[in-house]
Amino acid sequence: MNVVVITILTLAVLGTVAALVLYFVAQKFKVFEDPRIDLVEEALPAANCGGCGLPGCRAFAEALVKSDDISALNCPVGGADTMNTVAEILGKEASTAAPLIAVVRCFGTCDNRPKTNHYDGAGSCAVSASLYGGDTGCSYGCLGEGDCVAACNFDAMYMDPDTGLPVIKDNCVACGACVDACPKDIIELRKVGPKGRRIFVSCINKDKGGVARKACDVACIGCGKCVKVCPFDAITMENNLAYIDYEKCKLCRKCVPVCPTNAIHEINFPPPKVKPAAESAKKRVTEKAVVDKPAANKGATENPIANTNVSEKTSTKQPTSSQSADAVKKDNNKSSDNKNKEE
Repeated sequence: MNVVVITILTLAVLGTVAALVLYFVAQKFKVFEDPRIDLVEEALPAANCGGCGLPGCRAFAEALVKSDDISALNCPVGGADTMNTVAEILGKEASTAAPLIAVVRCFGTCDNRPKTNHYDGAGSCAVSASLYGGDTGCSYGCLGEGDCVAACNFDAMYMDPDTGLPVIKDNCVACGACVDACPKDIIELRKVGPKGRRIFVSCINKDKGGVARKACDVACIGCGKCVKVCPFDAITMENNLAYIDYEKCKLCRKCVPVCPTNAIHEINFPPPKVKPAAESAKKRVTEKAVVDKPAANKGATENPIANTNVSEKTSTKQPTSSQSADAVKKDNNKSSDNKNKEE
């Protein structure tokens, strides 16, 4: 009996001592966590997409709480509303970053890029890029296997079966997952303009014009026409490739019609107004008549003698009506005289 009691008491003492040791150790090495981190994490969309540049929403919440200035931090999924909520929780000023959207800088459709070989293997852009670089002559363009679509967690992309290219929907949150998934780096995050409008060069081919055009009908050939017509210096030419800076671009659309290969794309713009051919021709004829008439009047004023001679010649060649009547009367008199003589 005494042995049992002693054993129980011994175990109780050992347990108590161990608990006290663990308690003091925990207090000694305790890591303080700001309770606002949980509040901020609840305000975030919990997408854990990494679009903010951090591993997940928890890490982003910790960065927001620890940072004195959160203007450089932005949640692309939540947008301005989420950042304003976070700013209210932390008592800081929210960032005013412009919304972004992904764009595919390649328009090498099945019709524009002739295939040079056939690939029969794993349906992955990463595998295709590492093995042979694609089944067309363009080594820069889209591989069409859909790695970007698989990486999108918001159903904001799909593969167009007619073109073989990915299409970005308007519900894109600019998380950047598709950008990281593309082995060719043809997907870029760009600023969304008014009414969702945007203009960009849909090509990343850095080859010279002839080589690029041979590989794709809509490739940028580096002619520089777009650079010359841009009034805002928003277009630069580097490595035979034009690039439009979305920070400087004012969406004036002057670069779009001058591109000889239609490599510059515009999205969510109204179609250009095209006047009927007959109306345009009529307008040209009217303008020409208006231009020619003053010139003729000017010539008549400057040379009155020539005009007088012309008038005299005209009057000589074309008799008046009274002169014609006298001539007819004389002919009748002659005819009557001849008849009298014969009688």
